[in-house]
Amino acid sequence: MKYVGLQHQISSNNRKTAMLLILFPVIILVTVFAFLVLCQLALQFCGGDPASQIVINWDVIWEYYTACLPYVIGGVALWFTIAYFSNTAIIRYATGAKSVERKDNLRVYNIVENLCIAGGIEMPKINIVDDPGLNAFASGINIQTYTVTLTTGIIEKLNDAELSAVIAHELTHIKNRDTRLLIISIIFVGILATIATVSLKMVGGILRGSGRRRSKKGGGGAILIVLLVAVICSSIAYLFASLTRFAISRSREYVADAGGVELCGDSLALASALRKVSDSPGLRSVNREDIAQLYIIHPRETANKLLNIFNGLFSTHPDTEERIRLLEQF
Repeated sequence: MKYVGLQHQISSNNRKTAMLLILFPVIILVTVFAFLVLCQLALQFCGGDPASQIVINWDVIWEYYTACLPYVIGGVALWFTIAYFSNTAIIRYATGAKSVERKDNLRVYNIVENLCIAGGIEMPKINIVDDPGLNAFASGINIQTYTVTLTTGIIEKLNDAELSAVIAHELTHIKNRDTRLLIISIIFVGILATIATVSLKMVGGILRGSGRRRSKKGGGGAILIVLLVAVICSSIAYLFASLTRFAISRSREYVADAGGVELCGDSLALASALRKVSDSPGLRSVNREDIAQLYIIHPRETANKLLNIFNGLFSTHPDTEERIRLLEQF
């Protein structure tokens, strides 16, 4: 078995994450350009002389592209800002998490505090979710909102060494600003998903109403073509953005495993904790994929192992057995 050092694993995954993160704005810009090209081709094909040659007028496309780019960037920036700063409240509401202080749970508070002192990490908030399953996650965008959330099940069923290892994993996410990174990736994917959904609904509305608006067939046909192109472009962009998001998430989990081991000093304790969590990950009542991505182990991914061929590409977390294997070699 080839040994992979902690620092090598961390630096390798950090480089991969940086490259993947650059893809999000690239995907959006390429999608807008492709949309304009396909619209021009589709409108020529459907509305012109069948015998005439279909050509791409790059000057016109570039003119429209530069004209609409400020609106695209402004809209994305506005959406991004609202979603970015509201995520903490959304997560807390969706999970039903409640904050705890030292007096509420001395054991958990002391473990978090000791690890923060050892790792030079500012003390985050601590939240607990009343759930018998075993799971944990980190969230937040700055020191005012950084939070480690634990289920009651993981607190009760893990010993001190295992619980320390899990918390060290989550603190590493905070230290490496992974929570901020994942929120950024989730927002970008959400923007493309919404565009695709809205475009598809508008296409459906036009098709349902086409019988009542036959007198406007020409105008309606052009709008329908544009919307169909929007559905195609945004759907393809959503697919690539989702794959990028999944890849970033998997990469950061490996980094957090390695960093957590450095912080707690016990790779076998984290391996043991992951085994126990994978048997009963809990939190299935939280029906939000964007939040489930934050968990130390994704509840639904452990329950669905049928599509193994696609599991690697479309999973937010690496295979648990592979994570355990790497931990046991340290």
